[in-house]
Amino acid sequence: MSDYVVVGLVAAVVTLVVTPIVGLIARTVHPKGWMVAPNARSVHTAPIPHVGGIAMLTGFLAAMLMAWVTGRFEVVFTDNTEPIGIVLAAIVVFVVGYLDDVRDLAPPAKVTGIVLAAIVLYWFGATMFYFRVPFYDVILLSGDWVPLVTVFWLLGMTQAINLIDGLDGLAAGIVAIAAGSFFLYAFRLNELDLLPDRNPGPLVAIIAAGVCVGFLPHNFNPARIFMGDSGAFLLGLLMAVSTSLVGGRADPNTQAFVGQTFFFFAPLAIPVLILGVPIIDTVFAIIRRASRRQALDVADKGHLHHRLMNLGHGHRRSVLILWAWTLVLSGFVLYPVLSDQNPPYLPVGVAALGLVLFTVLHPSVRRKRAEAVEAALDRPASEQVDPSRPERAEERPRPEEIEPTGDVTAEHESATTVVVDETDVDDEPDAHA
Repeated sequence: MSDYVVVGLVAAVVTLVVTPIVGLIARTVHPKGWMVAPNARSVHTAPIPHVGGIAMLTGFLAAMLMAWVTGRFEVVFTDNTEPIGIVLAAIVVFVVGYLDDVRDLAPPAKVTGIVLAAIVLYWFGATMFYFRVPFYDVILLSGDWVPLVTVFWLLGMTQAINLIDGLDGLAAGIVAIAAGSFFLYAFRLNELDLLPDRNPGPLVAIIAAGVCVGFLPHNFNPARIFMGDSGAFLLGLLMAVSTSLVGGRADPNTQAFVGQTFFFFAPLAIPVLILGVPIIDTVFAIIRRASRRQALDVADKGHLHHRLMNLGHGHRRSVLILWAWTLVLSGFVLYPVLSDQNPPYLPVGVAALGLVLFTVLHPSVRRKRAEAVEAALDRPASEQVDPSRPERAEERPRPEEIEPTGDVTAEHESATTVVVDETDVDDEPDAHA
């Protein structure tokens, strides 16, 4: 455990030191595309560097180099091409994200770059072998399916982290919690001899956590630098690699050791639980844009963090709420791993309920609702309800109730006059008689 912690600390310290240097270069030298101006979707009001991925890649490479040079992870690097493939794939996704940050790549170009990184992982053998489908069985991936699953897994993870990166510190905090939790899970599997020592998954997970911890002090609100697509894609790759190498290679019979019921869904379902927040946000984003007949790459303000802010939560509180959800899900996963028992559903349920109540009943939310009601009552009654809504249907006059105007009224008066004249003519003979 201590060797892994040292590597994670190296990643954190290097990222912590290099990040302000990158920000200083962006503000003084002004390389093209390193600064991002405020826009309709952003919450910042001044230009900010968005190439924090440079510092994150530096921290990752320094940690991998340290792990290799010290010889503490000789079993991982000796006669194993997977670490080389992971480093090369990380560089590929970083370059794709960096080009998108400074030049705004077209979506097909970004997808092509991520697919290329997946091919690199496949070429060097950094892929999953099998996985358990809940309520079904263990599926052994054939040679034809491995590259396809690798591509889709990497695409899903990179997009999930990129989409959740909408508020200061949100993506870095969620990945730090998720990667740290997944490292503890992988390390426990290794202790139980369910995961080979040469598997680089735990090493990648602890490095991902360290990189995020080092980046957070500069990225938490008010952020002095953003990770950009380069950093988001890098974190997505690190999470994709660690989860696939652990979840796709751990002994599928893990339920025989810990948590019979719980680990029936393990091990591939566990990263899905840990990364529940970004995955749910991605799924809803796809559904939302598909229902509106929009392209999947069209940006909007319908993500989870945007909705929390619309409820009345501030920037920091919205981030902390989503961090808390990640902690709850991670705790649900880690408890059976560390205690060899099924997870306590009642405490987890109480924590989830408390988060829900805090989210919807916080004083700031009630205050915003009261302000909205007050603003609505200040408007004229005719403007408080849209005339086109069904409840206004009864207020609309029927066609026969509409008073005639203009020429129609004149014609009606003329007809009335004619009738009166005819009555006068008919009455005259009786009078003379």
